[in-house]
Parts: sequence; C-alpha cells; structure tokens
Amino acid sequence: MKAEKVREMSLDELATRENELSEQLFRLRLQKAVGQLDNAAKLRGIRRDIARVKTFLRQKRGVAR
Repeated sequence: MKAEKVREMSLDELATRENELSEQLFRLRLQKAVGQLDNAAKLRGIRRDIARVKTFLRQKRGVAR
C-alpha cells in the first residue's frame, strides 16, 4: 500500500484498515506455523503496512510521542 493512498484515508477508514491488516497478519502467522505459507515476504509487507497506517493515524489524531 502506497503512502499516498493512506494519507488520503479518513480516521475511520484508517482504523478499519488497521484491523483488517492485523487480522490478515494473524492468519498469515497461523499459516506459517502450520507450514502452509508460500510467500514469507507477505508477512514483512503486512507488518510494514500496519506500521504505515498506525503512523498516519497518530499524525491525524495529533498525538505526539
């Protein structure tokens, strides 16, 4: 997912997307544990997408760490 797409999303869309990505990451981890995961690079991409979404969520909410 490109940063431009994430930047255009609203807060509700970002929160929904974060939940979807977290569920997808969980399913991929289960597949990896069972040995059914074909492309292990998907895990890395999903983790990065989650981080990207969380970053923009924090920025839009105005929370600074």
